Amino acid sequence: MSGSKSPRVLIVDIVSELIVDDPVKYSEKIPVFRKITLMNTKCEFVGLDIQDDMGRHEVGFQDNTEKIPMYDDNGCRMETHFLINKVPGNFHVSTHSAKSQPTAGDMRHVVHKLRFGMDLEAGKDVKGSFNPMESLDKAGGNGKEVRGSFNPMESLDKAGGNAQATHDYIVRVVPSVYVSMNGNKRFPYQYTYSYREKLIANKNPAVWFKYQLSPITVQYREMRKPLYHFLTTVCAIIGGTFTVAGILDSCIFTAHEIIKKIEIGKQS
Repeated sequence: MSGSKSPRVLIVDIVSELIVDDPVKYSEKIPVFRKITLMNTKCEFVGLDIQDDMGRHEVGFQDNTEKIPMYDDNGCRMETHFLINKVPGNFHVSTHSAKSQPTAGDMRHVVHKLRFGMDLEAGKDVKGSFNPMESLDKAGGNGKEVRGSFNPMESLDKAGGNAQATHDYIVRVVPSVYVSMNGNKRFPYQYTYSYREKLIANKNPAVWFKYQLSPITVQYREMRKPLYHFLTTVCAIIGGTFTVAGILDSCIFTAHEIIKKIEIGKQS
């Protein structure tokens, strides 16, 4: 089993540390990528609204947005990417910007993707997470598993439940930095979330993502393991092999002696 490991796994380790610093000081914005499917609301009614504590209030955000009719035109898949300020705020899927309102609002949905910041580089394996969830990074078809909270809402199914309910996601965004061996840096924000479903009288339902930013940054850094670590590992494997072999040899010898004594007893 150890023979299947690549040399990189044997000599490179990923260490993490917490720092109080903004990893992207040159920008006051964070990119957001979101793909969601509404099961029973037509695309003509669906829009994205963005608000924050700096006074931003956009109703019916249209840039970098694609809406695809689903389920015989009774549902809608909406994919969009946009920038948010580094202050608390929210973005929500609603019918607020529609020219006319649907007869009955229905915001049951599936979240295919919600990502803040850059993608984690394909093939990188960051173990440990803020959320007890895992996702697969299949970029480039490598199928490598990436553990953590970089996209914990992937394929999150909320298609059940009350058709008139509003869906609230409370999101805590954690800035992250991944520094590779060659010094390249990527900034894939992690996040945790909580969820609740609620009914609001006399108001059309919506899907809310209310976010806050953590002041703490998690930095991951690739570190080359010293040679003695590799040698120690090899010695431990060899030593363990000899120990097991010794135990097996002792057991076989003991069993042989017992059988031999039984045969001698029978002969006498």
